Amino acid sequence: MEDFIIEQAKFEEREWVAKLMSDSQPWINLRIAYEQCQKTCNDPEYLIFTAHLENLPCGAIVMHPRGVAGSPYVKSIVVSENLKGKGVGTALMKYAENYFGKSSKHMFLCVSSFNKAAQSFYKRLGYEQAGEFKDYIIEGESEILMHKKLA
Repeated sequence: MEDFIIEQAKFEEREWVAKLMSDSQPWINLRIAYEQCQKTCNDPEYLIFTAHLENLPCGAIVMHPRGVAGSPYVKSIVVSENLKGKGVGTALMKYAENYFGKSSKHMFLCVSSFNKAAQSFYKRLGYEQAGEFKDYIIEGESEILMHKKLA
């Protein structure tokens, strides 16, 4: 695993994160356009942490600090295409868990039923299915609510 530097996103990096989100799965399948991703990334309610490698952004995690029952919620995690599978996503998730673990016992996220790779990733990190929203965004697909106890 590389040594990534993770810190709160700079203002100008929020646009980069929005573009990366809108150009990647599951946002493409969910038909979430750049404008909606940009709106999320510029919403002050969300915290965005960016991973850097050699001073360049290579991934980000978008978090709502009180998203589910007052517990942190992962809105999105995105990684540059050329660094997928290199530990960026794991580093971002662990960073968020440590960051929020100081004040919360739980963390939540949703993953699309068609996104099998992401489901496996979250399960490897200790997340378990807590619920399912059938036909929530796409007819015939579900959003799976996942949970991890942090402490």
